Amino acid sequence: MEQHATIIEGKRLGIGYRNGKSITTVHKGLDFRLRCGELTCLLGANGAGKSTLLRTLAAAQPPLDGELTLLGKPISGYSERERSRTIGVVLTDKTQTGGLTVYELVALGRQPHTGFFGRLHRTDKEIIEHALHAVGILNKARRYMAELSDGERQKAMIAKALVQECPLILLDEPTAFLDVVSRIEIMTLLHRLAAEEKKAILLSTHDIEQALVLSDRLWLLTRSNGLECGVTEDLILSNRMDTLFETQAEQIRFDLMHGVFSPTVEGRKSICLKAEDEVLRHWIQNALNRQNYFCLPPSAAQPQCPVLEAASPRNFTLTANGQTRTCHSFDELLQETASLP
Repeated sequence: MEQHATIIEGKRLGIGYRNGKSITTVHKGLDFRLRCGELTCLLGANGAGKSTLLRTLAAAQPPLDGELTLLGKPISGYSERERSRTIGVVLTDKTQTGGLTVYELVALGRQPHTGFFGRLHRTDKEIIEHALHAVGILNKARRYMAELSDGERQKAMIAKALVQECPLILLDEPTAFLDVVSRIEIMTLLHRLAAEEKKAILLSTHDIEQALVLSDRLWLLTRSNGLECGVTEDLILSNRMDTLFETQAEQIRFDLMHGVFSPTVEGRKSICLKAEDEVLRHWIQNALNRQNYFCLPPSAAQPQCPVLEAASPRNFTLTANGQTRTCHSFDELLQETASLP
């Protein structure tokens, strides 16, 4: 597959549900494309329609209107077996696979090529071994799934999708049950597989921090704006992240410098902050924001504003109401600032 070739494309796509004659529209007029060699993260609040969109792309439910093409062909024109050779799906749900070995589970991904009762030939075994090596669990091949950690089980499920030899892999919250180390490992793995195996990989996730670091493109899905697609940094620096959580817009803000969402600071008090070290300044602001302080640069401070000069995490000088105090820890600093009127 040519690098960056379009795998799946939607034009004016409508998604939702049909129940007899009743139609529930979740989104309409969606335009997008996924290209091989790229990791794309689908972000949105709960209820925004992420799962509905993923199910539509996986052909688990038909689109309501518009065009959805897979490798240039309408997705409705694929048989179930053809789709299983083209689209790999990894779900969030913890599957009951504890009685299978890792090798046996991954081998199930070859069924679209061998049939349910098909035998594994040498080529199939080579593909399985390659997938296990690619996700880093070849040494676990003979272990039972029940013996693995959550992160290792997720790697096995990804390997199972890889052996289908699909150009498109869809994942629904693949890091939902994982600790922070495993989340980073899985996201790094998916980014590497997209590039090295030339796959188009789309995953929905609430792990925004890792998505912003590792995804080549973002899909931002909201009820009011529909789907916005673009290179990660283009969307961040055009302030599109601020639109992601519409109903909580007044309570949270997106920090452009650090790539995280945080509570909006009420800012009932102000303090002039002087700190040359950027890291130290960030964590001072973090601490003082909890006390509802706005941290102002010297150029914006009023004459009566308290002044905090920070040389190090063990050397703070606070000047307020004509008095100067020296603090030697954040604990001391916060006690002093809390006592200011």
